[in-house]
Amino acid sequence: MPDKADERVSIGQTALSQFNHAAEVMKLDEEFRVLLSIPFREVRVEVPLRKDDGSLVVYQGYRVQFNGARGPFKGGIRYHPHVDMDEVTGLAALMAWKTALIDIPFGGGKGGVNVDPRDHTIYEIERLTRKFISRIGRVLGPYRDIPAPDMNTNAQVMAWIMDEYSSRQGFSLAAVTGKPLALGGSAGREAATGRGVVFCFAEVARLEGWDVAGMSAAIQGFGNVGSYAALFLSELGVRVAAISDVSGAYYSKKGVDIQKALDHVAASGGLEGFTGADKITNEELLALDVDVLVPAALGGVINRKTAHDMKARILLEAANAPVTSIGEKILDEKDVYVIPDVLANAGGVTVSYFEWVQNIQQFDWEEKRVNDELKKIMTRATQEVHTLAKDKKIAMRTAAFIIAIERVAMAEKLRGI
Repeated sequence: MPDKADERVSIGQTALSQFNHAAEVMKLDEEFRVLLSIPFREVRVEVPLRKDDGSLVVYQGYRVQFNGARGPFKGGIRYHPHVDMDEVTGLAALMAWKTALIDIPFGGGKGGVNVDPRDHTIYEIERLTRKFISRIGRVLGPYRDIPAPDMNTNAQVMAWIMDEYSSRQGFSLAAVTGKPLALGGSAGREAATGRGVVFCFAEVARLEGWDVAGMSAAIQGFGNVGSYAALFLSELGVRVAAISDVSGAYYSKKGVDIQKALDHVAASGGLEGFTGADKITNEELLALDVDVLVPAALGGVINRKTAHDMKARILLEAANAPVTSIGEKILDEKDVYVIPDVLANAGGVTVSYFEWVQNIQQFDWEEKRVNDELKKIMTRATQEVHTLAKDKKIAMRTAAFIIAIERVAMAEKLRGI
């Protein structure tokens, strides 16, 4: 569990701290430093929901548009009881730097509702989604702000968003990404974030001369991102020693059979009852003696305590903001090699961009083309970050932020402040 100091450091504060550190290293002009640290627009709405039993509950919905100098705002919508304005703002900022880093023509946005979807039926979630979109629809659009799936939302939720937006604005597939294939979704989108994580890791390993086939990994979080990351890492020859979800963690010294775990999740809805490994706690997973630790769930899991306990020499950030500021200082002192979230998990928004392009052009790509283009973009961005980090003798995260900030600042300057 995080200590009190870590609890006071939110995702918004972490994102701002990372920006400020990079701004200091690159000696960013003070005017741009102020301009690029403040969101363009923050929207907060009440989202009333009439439940199936006739009772009424009211949730808070948020949409933050952080920076749109390089293109329409882009970012996911999450449903989680801890969603608040600070979290959404921090994640919107990270998305602005992420899209700039991988050099796709989007800005950064994020949204969410402070609801636990496990407490509601699918019919209630549909009504909640439609009400939320009806209340923020004025700031959305294919050339304005394009939502996507995030924590506890999926292709079905995106289909409802597309339908609700289209009912008011006219049929518009490009108004949202991460949709089902039958409604203009892109081949390869479901696996894109996890696949991009592994493309990034493989390129760093090549540049650093690591023997990937001899490595071991532990993956905290076996949802969409973590499960695909586990599968693709195992295909590289990495021994995935542990995986986890809300039911706990599962460890096997010989390596977990990832396909067996995927089949179990498909049949039962989670890892609970998985017999292919020994059950341990999530805290024990984070402290396992493996080469690579992959946080792929909530933010802030690598904090003062878990950073001290961590034995992995490489941190591959598949989740957004998985490390607190205090945790990062400890990892730096321990000389842990951090592959940052702003680079590593950019595969999802990259293929969302491909989906948007396909919707605009009314022309579908085959999955091989999607994956080939994803690999090209992830590899190029990884090389750029690695080169700058080596040349300037700075951390990969700082190098990634510097590249992204320079691109956004240039766009602001050219457009005229």
